[in-house]
Amino acid sequence: MNLGGRHVLVLGLGESGLAMAQWCARQGARVRVVDSRAAPPFLDELRRSAPEAEFRCAALDERFDKSLLNGIELLALSPGLSGGLMAVIHARAQGIAVVGEIELFAWALRALGVRGNHGPYSRVIAITGTNGKTTTTALAGHLCRGTGKATGVAGNISPAALHALMAALDQGTLPDIWVLELSSFQLETLNSLDADAATVLNVSDDHLDRYIDLDEYASAKARIFAGRGAQVLNRDDPRVKRMALAGRPLISFGLDAPGNEQDFGLRRNRGEPWIVQGDRFLLPVSELPIAGLHNAANAMAALALCAGIGLDAGRLLPALRDFRGLPHRVERVAEIDGVGYYDDSKGTNVGATVAALTGLGGQLAAQTSHLPSSGREAGRNGSSTPAQPGNQHDPRIVLIAGGDGKGQDFRPLSPAVARHCRAVLLIGRDGPKIGAALAGGGVPVRQAADMDEAVRLAATAARPGDVVLLSPACASFDMFHNYEHRAQVFIAAVRTLAGAT
Repeated sequence: MNLGGRHVLVLGLGESGLAMAQWCARQGARVRVVDSRAAPPFLDELRRSAPEAEFRCAALDERFDKSLLNGIELLALSPGLSGGLMAVIHARAQGIAVVGEIELFAWALRALGVRGNHGPYSRVIAITGTNGKTTTTALAGHLCRGTGKATGVAGNISPAALHALMAALDQGTLPDIWVLELSSFQLETLNSLDADAATVLNVSDDHLDRYIDLDEYASAKARIFAGRGAQVLNRDDPRVKRMALAGRPLISFGLDAPGNEQDFGLRRNRGEPWIVQGDRFLLPVSELPIAGLHNAANAMAALALCAGIGLDAGRLLPALRDFRGLPHRVERVAEIDGVGYYDDSKGTNVGATVAALTGLGGQLAAQTSHLPSSGREAGRNGSSTPAQPGNQHDPRIVLIAGGDGKGQDFRPLSPAVARHCRAVLLIGRDGPKIGAALAGGGVPVRQAADMDEAVRLAATAARPGDVVLLSPACASFDMFHNYEHRAQVFIAAVRTLAGAT
């Protein structure tokens, strides 16, 4: 759609809303922005960068003033806002098209002549999943850059895709490859991206305050596969496996041995698990710079996505070895008296913590030769039927968890805790709920008053060779400003502990 002269209503002035308003104004559209907040965080930036845009503070629910739709030809919906808002319902009832930022981005690439029926000149990799998508996005971008390709990394990972596009246009060049992290919210309003390679990494309970059930959430994720490109599927996740589409190129990844030459998996070689493509050994898991078998799965997904756009896995290995990972995602922060301390403060839901436990636990098992020959210690989506726990004298995990549970069911933590943990220290408002879910599992559980006490108790419980892991399975807002602040408090407590030893 040519936006020039069109009257566009942008709902919500977060990062994506700002990007949509700026892009539409840049294309010559008349822009009206509506937010329920009188002073949203990007209002000053909107007024500076798009002074011609109109801003209105108004309710978006059943109190929505329908006159705000007068003359509107297109509604651009911020991903944090539900399509069930009355503002959106009224717009659709009037025949007004509703799009999101990534749909506008897809339109822009076609208008620029770098996508479309005459052949894609900028290739697109698209990534979603409940857990691991930010790490996989950053890694896929790093791998593409390692081959010398100009690569833009954007979307849910930040910057907004349209912000990245405008910056590239201002510099007079467009990337060879776009790597986009997409949330289910962003995918709800996406129809025409037609990614060259796309993946759903996994699907587990999250955002069930927005979706009716897990099936509806998974359906939103599956929208990433609209088009003709290669599907990259996690064969360890049954919901993801069912997303395979007839007639589409397919590459799978998983923590077992691959069944086809194009697929990625794990095989044992020289007494340790290696990442392989078919029968081709690529590198040992121990050489990955990011910890845990769940991150081995993320690495395989990134390799598969790159293979899906025609890049050879062998050429990607130097970049894979020097990837440094992202903060607060199973990030090693210290070793004290033979105990490793890991920050996974970004683990804000049960699925993320299960993945961290099975990933690190599987790596500890592999180091002591307990990984099965198939390499399948961490099963389906990090939570399927496991190998039996190792001896309690083997290295294990002391978990620190708790916070604002957002109404989650904590029972899925229990098998992973029983399999991999020596002890659990709980903090925050919903710590007692986690404790109740873990009761009877055979692993000592104790509530701590705060993060400092949790770290001290964890250090006491841990043995040399063990790992202390902060992976809360909860949001942070009951005790901290955000997950970064929670991580800072954890790291400070670990450093205090180091100074005392």
